[in-house]
Amino acid sequence: MTDTTEGNDFRDLMQSIEEFYLPKHLVQAIYAIGRIPDHSSEGLVGVGFIDIADYTHLSRYLSPKENQILLNGLYTAFAIVLERHGGFLNKIEGDAMMFHFDDVIDKRMWNIPQGNRSSFIARELFFTCVEMQRVCILFNHADDRFLDETATDAQKDDLASSFEIIKTLRNKNDISSTLFAFFQIRIRIGANIGEVMIGNFGPDGSKHWDIVGLPVINAKRMEATAPIGGLRISSDFFDILKENGIADEYFRTFQEEARRLGSVYASIKWDDLFRYREVVLQEKHGAAYKTYSVQVYPELPESVANQAEALLAHGENGCAQILEFFRYYRGNRYVIDLMEHRLASRGVHFRKKDLVSYISPRLAKKMGTGSRASLYRVLSYMDQYLDYVKDGPSREDKPEFLSYDQFVSRMNSLAEGFYDEQKRTIIQKTWFSTVVVQMVYASLEASIREWQVAADLEEDGEIEELESVIEVQD
Repeated sequence: MTDTTEGNDFRDLMQSIEEFYLPKHLVQAIYAIGRIPDHSSEGLVGVGFIDIADYTHLSRYLSPKENQILLNGLYTAFAIVLERHGGFLNKIEGDAMMFHFDDVIDKRMWNIPQGNRSSFIARELFFTCVEMQRVCILFNHADDRFLDETATDAQKDDLASSFEIIKTLRNKNDISSTLFAFFQIRIRIGANIGEVMIGNFGPDGSKHWDIVGLPVINAKRMEATAPIGGLRISSDFFDILKENGIADEYFRTFQEEARRLGSVYASIKWDDLFRYREVVLQEKHGAAYKTYSVQVYPELPESVANQAEALLAHGENGCAQILEFFRYYRGNRYVIDLMEHRLASRGVHFRKKDLVSYISPRLAKKMGTGSRASLYRVLSYMDQYLDYVKDGPSREDKPEFLSYDQFVSRMNSLAEGFYDEQKRTIIQKTWFSTVVVQMVYASLEASIREWQVAADLEEDGEIEELESVIEVQD
């Protein structure tokens, strides 16, 4: 082999490596710029984080190879959405993904005035997040309707391979666990927008096009507290959406789609679609973040209620999954009301008077012998009491210093008082979380199991009656 041939082979291999590992979007953007940006700069960025909820649990039912195939397919689906909106896939770490939109390498924004770029980025980031949640639902049903003519053969192959795994899980005959019958990947998404440093980070030979700054950290915090199947965004991000009419547009289209689908979400209120909440992170010394959670699936109540009905037939495992629905969606009145209606129509009898008596005996007495309160309202009572006992005491400000003895004596008095208050709070909190909350869910579980046992006995009785008829005929 000649030196020239070896040189050509090496260049071919290097080109293959670059095409295989380098982000296509980044390479195309650098070509558009005409050079590799050699300096970091401050720029406006919209950043999103995706995390797969409970994937450790799901992955136990898959081989390492199946896990890889499934994740490759899922991230391929997300990448297709991202490419459609012009975003940049920043990194993938196991069951988490980071992406962003910026005005440095995105040539579309170069002709947009600086003051209007926040609206452009906000729109693309927001609808990318919404679409990713919806694509995740299609992915769970092995449905590739999100593909368009730009999809490559490699992308189609990755999706086809992952869909085979999903179909195999769904079609298992031995459904000892309801996981297989109702297998689904659920994700949480957090997003934020703000000024960051953007550019090439890392040592020579390991450069990475990345963004660094507080908005990135806060976006990750949005994801960590985001509702499963939904989206949490910072209040700064929401303000941009509202000021530019994007939030109004989304509210109208969401209601219209829900109405077209016949969903109870057709009557969803603004404050339920965009729910404000101050998220407090204890690990950050109680730092509070102003956020909004956003509903993204117009048929969510019907989807959860349908699954709850079907799970009734799956015994104790099905009951456990229904309880998880109650735990997770207890703050969503549309979902809880429809679940209660569907299960009650099947004959499940919820003792709401008992539920209220566990939470507040005095409130139960006011309600009399029966309770017309909905399960959503009862669970809301529980959360209100839970928030109350979680708040705990707060320290008083330090006293004014007048003298050593006065200051130390006053501080000792304050510390002992705080300690006594904290003891009472800990006792209340422990009692409520270990007794009250447990009894509320125990009552719900008993109501569901009561129905299941009765249904099993009825089925056994029908079989015995059929066998007796057969014996008489013989």
